[in-house]
Amino acid sequence: MLIRMRRYRHICLVLAIAAVMMLYACGYRDGSPAGTGAFVHDAGGTVAVITGDNADTAGPADIGDIAADTADTTDNVPGSAATAAGDTPGASGDPAVGVINNSADTDDNDTAVVDSAAPGNRQYTYDFTVAFAGDINLADNWDNMQYCSTTENGIYDCISPELIQMMRDADITCINNEFTFSTRGAPLKNKVYTFRAHPSNVGILKEMGVDIVSLANNHVYDYGEESLIDTMATLKQAGIKYVGAGHNLDEAMEPVYFEVQGKTVAFVAASRAEKYKMTPQATEDSPGILRCYDTTLFKQVIRKAGENADYVIAYVHWGTEFTHKLEDVQLSTGKEYLDAGADIVIGAHPHRLQGIEFYKGKPIIYSLGNFWFNDETVDTVLLKIRFFGNDTEEYLELKVVPAIQADLRTTIVTDDAERERIFSLLERISVNAEISGKGIITERAAE
Repeated sequence: MLIRMRRYRHICLVLAIAAVMMLYACGYRDGSPAGTGAFVHDAGGTVAVITGDNADTAGPADIGDIAADTADTTDNVPGSAATAAGDTPGASGDPAVGVINNSADTDDNDTAVVDSAAPGNRQYTYDFTVAFAGDINLADNWDNMQYCSTTENGIYDCISPELIQMMRDADITCINNEFTFSTRGAPLKNKVYTFRAHPSNVGILKEMGVDIVSLANNHVYDYGEESLIDTMATLKQAGIKYVGAGHNLDEAMEPVYFEVQGKTVAFVAASRAEKYKMTPQATEDSPGILRCYDTTLFKQVIRKAGENADYVIAYVHWGTEFTHKLEDVQLSTGKEYLDAGADIVIGAHPHRLQGIEFYKGKPIIYSLGNFWFNDETVDTVLLKIRFFGNDTEEYLELKVVPAIQADLRTTIVTDDAERERIFSLLERISVNAEISGKGIITERAAE
């Protein structure tokens, strides 16, 4: 068998040389017809061929060949799509670990993340970042807010300024609003933990650069219907969008859209976090959240969002608290949401990091854990998703910034050993994801 393989390779080499000589005789140079275009090369080999203004992106074999050597060649990941004067988006050296190549997909509307490096020397017509942080609690009766009230610099003494700046720099920042904004209502009976924040605390979210929150969780109704109504009013007055709850079911099911550099990004959210269902689903004439114990309505919402947006992000409150272990229902329904048209699924509720899975090339981030929630010592991350491309190519890059919540503070991790420990943990609990030393998330090659 080995001899046959060697002979086969020898024959292929002869044929390849002959083919190159024929192409050269026909006027081809550097792999393309003279005067019509040029191959774009990367360290790993040919990435794409450009003819005139059109690009034909490489197939899966080419993509897989270059991934390992080029994924981490640079750490230049802009936090904002705004480009400074004189800068050129897509200049040589810009990294891209995920690539969306709709032309290679069998489903017309699919957005797939492929383990690759983006071609350099390209002009991107859009380049923006969406940031996600996990559970945040601004309840006045909770330890972290009581600590915050004693600090000189407020939230900047509670969360590393570097993390806050990344959130502010992102074009869109989303968090899980794990409490209610209100001065009204009474704690729900028989509920162990209830969280209520004074409406003035919404200013903290503004300081952090939050643009949208998910209200589809098990604490937004902790003080009853009045508190949920007040929460929605407080956020609206502050100019912060919310998703996954509403004054009625229609509003709770409504996607929230952002227009960024000519692209539409849709957010949808739902919850299935309570064994004893104390947070009601909205009805035709009463406020509440959108539930997804039965996935029918949520998949309907996702499909609607997909009809009106370039990218759909599904935010789901699910899983078992205080564990890295995934529930079977997370593994199954996460894939349902991607099949329904979501491009990315992001989870909350476990208060711990949970793993990452790629399904048909698309990512499910099962839980971002606590970001700034209580006095526990837990690992956490800030997730940054970079969307960039042009009329012929689309790219995604997923990056996690490691941090630790401890002693009522959330601190960015800069020590190399600690960064590696957190990345190794996240990789170990993931289904099929790899985390580079720079926090870049890619799909692990199938064995």
